[in-house]
Amino acid sequence: MRKKKGRPDIRERFGFAVKTRRESLGLTQEDLAETARIHRTHLSDVERGTRNLSLVNIGRLADAPHVKLSELFATVEQG
Repeated sequence: MRKKKGRPDIRERFGFAVKTRRESLGLTQEDLAETARIHRTHLSDVERGTRNLSLVNIGRLADAPHVKLSELFATVEQG
């Protein structure tokens, strides 16, 4: 997904933000996926930056570990 030069794709940056937050909370992919009501393989795709999420699923991922959307997107903007 990465372009030849420049910033990583937004999907990669968002996936990194989700993974970083999940790991900081000590959650497995299974834990977060279950709480967010999405399939674990879907979450895996998100974290690798290969899945384009809907707003509904972005909201679920933020709500599951009680993270503000603004916190997730602040990490995305830094990447």
